[in-house]
Amino acid sequence: MSRPLPKAGRYALRAASLAAALGVWQLLTSLDVDLWLRFSQFPTVADVARAFADRLSGPDYWTDLTDSLTRILTGFLLAAVLGVATGVLVARSRLAEDLLGPVLEVIRPVPAIALVPVAILLFPSNEQGIVFITCTAAFFPVLVSTRHAVRALTPVWEEAVLTMGGGRWRILASVVLPGALPGIFGGLSVGIGVSWICVISAEMISGQYGVGYRTWQDYTVVNYAGVFVGMVTIGVLGWLTSTAVELLGRRLTRWLPRTSYDTGGRPRSARAAVTAGAPGTPAATPRTEEARDEHLV
Repeated sequence: MSRPLPKAGRYALRAASLAAALGVWQLLTSLDVDLWLRFSQFPTVADVARAFADRLSGPDYWTDLTDSLTRILTGFLLAAVLGVATGVLVARSRLAEDLLGPVLEVIRPVPAIALVPVAILLFPSNEQGIVFITCTAAFFPVLVSTRHAVRALTPVWEEAVLTMGGGRWRILASVVLPGALPGIFGGLSVGIGVSWICVISAEMISGQYGVGYRTWQDYTVVNYAGVFVGMVTIGVLGWLTSTAVELLGRRLTRWLPRTSYDTGGRPRSARAAVTAGAPGTPAATPRTEEARDEHLV
């Protein structure tokens, strides 16, 4: 039965896997391997690194970065507020469900990027249209996850607040929102990823400046190394923002029991790990590590 790797060992393993992937990329492209996939058309890792260094030294890269981050954060924050509010309202009110539910369910299957023509006609500037598309992309994952999380709450908590004399606002602040937080942040994690997909696509179609706009421009002038610079930038930005959302969610839901893994790879709850050494428990082995979500770092 293998022992789990220490934290430093896991980081070293992750770095080694990334280095191995880059090494395979460099090898296939430098040797112009053409079997079924045409790696001869790809730039090498060295070409992308040189293009990245050149891009970092110019002002356009930082302008693109600022514009894309402004668009994604504005649209995502609007979607978070509107999605949580609408999800709670639809889950708690039958009247709201009857009025808003059919409209939302008809619009929800429409891809947000398909709303680009609507945004161009509806908003006076491309900037507002891109924020609208980004907001729409994140809105529905947040809405659906919030609605399901609120409906899954046990009514015993609400009855306890009513017994102590609490009203609707007290129930909302003490029961509904805290109890639904895990589901809400699940939707936010999905929403931030979908937002990046749509904001980059919208920038390619109708943007001025932005990472997506610059990536498409590099493609049109056959600057494939620049295209990969844009792809790497998008990947890193998406990873950082999604990680920030998940870490914030874990910070706000500390009271939840976490799942750990023993050396045999079997899941164990954090509470079970603490009580494993209690008297009367056969073959109890106390654990010294608390459950952590190390995959976020």
